[in-house]
Amino acid sequence: MKDYSEEENRRDAGALFDMVHAIRSCKLPVIGRINGNAFGGGVGLIAACDIAFTVPEAKFGLTEVKLGLVPAVISRFVIDKIGRSAASRYFLTGERFSASEAFRIGLVHGVSSDLAALDEQVNAIITEFRTAAPQSLATCKTLIEEVASFPTIMHSKPYVTRCIAEVRVGAEAQSGLASFFDKKPAPWVDSSKVKREKKEKA
Repeated sequence: MKDYSEEENRRDAGALFDMVHAIRSCKLPVIGRINGNAFGGGVGLIAACDIAFTVPEAKFGLTEVKLGLVPAVISRFVIDKIGRSAASRYFLTGERFSASEAFRIGLVHGVSSDLAALDEQVNAIITEFRTAAPQSLATCKTLIEEVASFPTIMHSKPYVTRCIAEVRVGAEAQSGLASFFDKKPAPWVDSSKVKREKKEKA
């Protein structure tokens, strides 16, 4: 990067953007298990995850300005995750911040006491995902992206009403609703596995 030409830097930055975007646009939920420090692009990778957890000793920072750089490529991903106010502080100061601060600003969704607790927290979320309809998960990810792009709530109305109408008549929703009214597990749920995992957590 240091000895790259401007064109080489542009290609390198494009590759980084594509990598982070691939995480954010993945049709399956992406969980970040953060068991150490994350700076610069590492924070961008966390921001691209749907859910992230970390441990108390982890440190974070958007430290690019300390090197004469800017967090340009990851900026949209990070701002979407932590908001403009927090981004203003940490983009401009380049200061490091704690796991508790990462939680406060929304970069991570929880701080586990240690690595064992971190694994328990991640596994608990995985268990929840296993009871969710696969296509619904993918549609929810698209829903979040699309709705956030509308300038006002009313602008979102045509999209959200069409979305739920299409989903309701789909095979997955029909089978899920039928299972609910019949008081049976949905077809995509391995009930024996979920029960076993919940029992192990109890």
